[in-house]
Amino acid sequence: MAKVAEKLAEKKMLVINELKYVYRNDNSYLPKKQKTLSDMKMCFNLQVKEGEILSIIGASGSGKTTLLNLIAGFLKPISGEILVNKQDISQLAIAKRPVTTVFQEHNLFPHLDVFTNIAIGIKPSLKLDKNEVKKISQALNDVGLSELEKRLPAQLSGGQRQRVALARTLVRKQKILLLDEPLAALGPAMREEIIELIKSLLKKNKMAALFVSHQPDDALIASERVAFIHDGKVLEIGEGQKILNNPKHSLIQEYLGG
Repeated sequence: MAKVAEKLAEKKMLVINELKYVYRNDNSYLPKKQKTLSDMKMCFNLQVKEGEILSIIGASGSGKTTLLNLIAGFLKPISGEILVNKQDISQLAIAKRPVTTVFQEHNLFPHLDVFTNIAIGIKPSLKLDKNEVKKISQALNDVGLSELEKRLPAQLSGGQRQRVALARTLVRKQKILLLDEPLAALGPAMREEIIELIKSLLKKNKMAALFVSHQPDDALIASERVAFIHDGKVLEIGEGQKILNNPKHSLIQEYLGG
């Protein structure tokens, strides 16, 4: 049994261990020595395996985006660990972290075509070698946009623009994908299509992802496990069907409108 446990532990690509942060009541997002009772003290603990999406749900202001910002390096924790393949990245500069993010807004440059928008993910100077050009072509093929590389973002649908954003993350070859409400502007059918694409890309590229969503249905489609965050803490984490379809905690019932 011990050997089995060790093997399971080895598969955990992302481990968040006692990651602490204080959200100040003046919304400055900066830790301070003198804390007030109205400051939100956050402490996160969770684990994600290679190839897995962990869905993150919770009310607005519960700490979902703050968690992603701590992992990405946009915010600095007071203490704790962010382990990626057993390496603590919590003190690394943003550019050196094996992390990439897809936001609600695709953040494409409107004056650049699809190919160039993806190329920026590899090299902002756009001085690409043959191998880098091949990587972009492969990423376009992976997201089903190989024939649209010369189009501008305005000539694409919402779903296609998010596919471009995903392709840009693929060429960066990072291990952790952070998805911050990336489907909010899409219709139900397109949301499910993009979720299935993300799942296949994670397995193919041996990545792990955190998927923040306000849609419980999306969370269930995206992942087997769901983490419910409340007041800066993971209140419950486990099988999504059990947590969302048969919630036992009153705060989750309130969130779901039960």
